[in-house]
Amino acid sequence: MNTVADPASLQLPAIGAPFEGGFFAGLVDVDGDRFALVVAPKFDGEHDDIEWNDREARVVGAQSYCDGRANTLAMQAAGSVLAGWALDLRIGGFDDWYLPSQDELEICYRACKPTTDRNYLWVRSGINLSAVPPTRPYAADFPVQTPLEAFQPEGAEAFEPTWYWTSTQHAGYVDSAWSQEFGYGLQDYDRKGYQLRARAVRRVAI
Repeated sequence: MNTVADPASLQLPAIGAPFEGGFFAGLVDVDGDRFALVVAPKFDGEHDDIEWNDREARVVGAQSYCDGRANTLAMQAAGSVLAGWALDLRIGGFDDWYLPSQDELEICYRACKPTTDRNYLWVRSGINLSAVPPTRPYAADFPVQTPLEAFQPEGAEAFEPTWYWTSTQHAGYVDSAWSQEFGYGLQDYDRKGYQLRARAVRRVAI
C-alpha cells in the first residue's frame, strides 16, 4: 500500500537526497493524485537482467503510464517473477516497492541520468504527462548528467547505462512492454521475454 503523508509535516528534499527508504526523484501525478517518487537503493532495489514475464499474452491491468503499482500487481497475478521480486522487497522499513510505470521511470532518468552522452531524439521520448510539471521531448543536451556523485558512473547508486524495464505494457503490441535506456534517454518497447535490468520505486502521497 502507499504511505499517506501529512502534507503539513512532509518536507520534500532536493532531488537525489535520501528520502523515505530511498532517494527522492521528483513528483508524479497518478490519476489526479500527487506523489513523491522514491527510487530504491541500488544494492537492495535493483535487479540484473530478467524477463518482464515468461509469457507474452496480454496482462490485463498492466497498461497504465502513471500507476506502476497497479501494473506490478497485475504482472504478479499473471505470473511475472520480476513483479514478485519487486513486491517482496523490504527496504528501509517499507514494504510497498514496485516496478515503475513508463512515466515514473522517465522521471528517474531526468533526475539520475548517469552519463554525459547526448540524448537520442526519437519520437515521443521525454514527453511525460504524469510528471509534475509535465515535460516535453528530450533535447540533445537536456537532460544533462546528474550532478549527484552517487548516481554518476561508479557511484554506489548509479543506474547502468543500459535498458531498464517499466511495468507498462505496450497498448498495441501485447507481447511487448516499455523500457527506458539510461545512457542516452531513448524510450522504446521490447518483447516481454527479453532480459533487461529493473529498479524498484515507491511513492509517498503529498
